[in-house]
Amino acid sequence: MDYSSAFAPHIIGLIQQKRALGYKYDSQPGILRRFDTFCKECHPGEVTITRELMLAWAVQHPGEHPATLLGRITPVKELAKYIVRLGGDAFCLPKGMMPRIPRYMPHIYSNDELKRIFIQTDHCYYCSGVPYRHLVMPVFFRLLYSCGLRLTEARLLKVEDVDLNEGVITVMNAKLDKHRQLPVSPEMLERLKAYWQSIHLLSGPKDCFFPGRDSKPMTIGNVEKNLRKFLWKAGISHGGRGKGPRVHDLRHTFAVHCLRRWVLEKKDLRARLPVLQAYLGHASLGNTAYYLHLTADLFPNITEQVERVLGDIIPDAGGNDETD
Repeated sequence: MDYSSAFAPHIIGLIQQKRALGYKYDSQPGILRRFDTFCKECHPGEVTITRELMLAWAVQHPGEHPATLLGRITPVKELAKYIVRLGGDAFCLPKGMMPRIPRYMPHIYSNDELKRIFIQTDHCYYCSGVPYRHLVMPVFFRLLYSCGLRLTEARLLKVEDVDLNEGVITVMNAKLDKHRQLPVSPEMLERLKAYWQSIHLLSGPKDCFFPGRDSKPMTIGNVEKNLRKFLWKAGISHGGRGKGPRVHDLRHTFAVHCLRRWVLEKKDLRARLPVLQAYLGHASLGNTAYYLHLTADLFPNITEQVERVLGDIIPDAGGNDETD
């Protein structure tokens, strides 16, 4: 991707640094390309990211969602901070001037809701356009919950990533380009084996484990569409676009259910939290600790036990935005 404004060398340097640190940084170069064009066309003589330039870029477009605006501002704010770290001059937009995004409250599925959803996946019918859909859906959604996988991690699994002999799934190139291995439960393993026998007897190691149309990975939109259908048939209300319940809430539910079970079993949460962190693939323990607050809020009967064991490890409700 070409950049030709006065900020081109720094844009290229920032992208290289981010990727060297393990970040995928896939969408940000496109945003920085738009900023590069914006600078050339609207501020052609500007060689510094001034307050005026930053605020001009940060103007909200008609109909632009605050989350979209935030996504457009953040890479340019990172560019300004990068320039300052190198000893240059640039205006860094203060946190208080950033768009405020209402925090999404994850929907934690009850055991009954999970049961009803999985029953509907089992009733998924054959579709000639996507011939494996009725076999994929029951296993795919159960795996999302039972392993706490991110949607894209599950979508992109290859046949070689699922070791049925050891009962282990290898998640490749996850967040920060990290790999991790996840043991599956005996019940889930039996489902995976039966699924493999139905679909993958003639598959190669690089084939999609959960094939969609034309044997390619399912799209995010397709998975979300199927979930909404299963929710409706299960009698679980959906709040509409951007409201949820979402597919990603299965991951949140996995984390909360793990913590609740450990509390009720009187497990040592200080020892267990790093295990959950590794399982979820979180970069820091603080990201995982967010679920402690969520668990305590949802299950008041265990709040006192959680607070007694972990005290101030539990973040404030507005403290940590990492629920990914």
